[in-house]
Amino acid sequence: MPGWKTVVNPQRGIAFDVPVDRAVKSSGWVTYVAENGDPEETPLVGFAAPAILKEKWCRSDDDGNGTQEDTPLASVGSRAEPDARDTAEAARENARLWVYGSYAQPAKEKVATGAAKPFTTKPCLTGSVATAASTGADGTGRCAYDGKATAFALESPAGETLSWTFVGVRGVDDEVPEPTVRKILGTVRLVDGTP
Repeated sequence: MPGWKTVVNPQRGIAFDVPVDRAVKSSGWVTYVAENGDPEETPLVGFAAPAILKEKWCRSDDDGNGTQEDTPLASVGSRAEPDARDTAEAARENARLWVYGSYAQPAKEKVATGAAKPFTTKPCLTGSVATAASTGADGTGRCAYDGKATAFALESPAGETLSWTFVGVRGVDDEVPEPTVRKILGTVRLVDGTP
């Protein structure tokens, strides 16, 4: 995309473009969400090599441990899906888990996940896309907001299921608009897996 910058996950061979105001992290950077209160911090879902918009968009110390936690406005990244039965399942589960883990805990019922639909990116990658959003997620803390996610899953030429996911805050003035999310999604492509 002219004027944008490219994000590459060399381990998975996925690349996509983002607007220049995103902070592109290293390929080894992993972002994930876990169940609140899980001492093991077992990831519900995560992705690698992310691009983050307004990393310190909201800061709070909700658990009172003296450490400020940062809530970004939005993030986008990619990962492999070794446990998914197909691309539709991978897309729906990614979208659902990101919204639940980031915004709706512990209220699973406040997350609405749409049906997975066929999608083709501009570089002609075909797969499945699904969206999820929370409504009325009344978590505690000053950074408790509703969120949304868009996930795209595809099968690589090697038969590996891969996914790309956008997750962000919704219902705020600087929410990332849906056309921008779709424009980023449209740039998803496969690249040589070597950095």
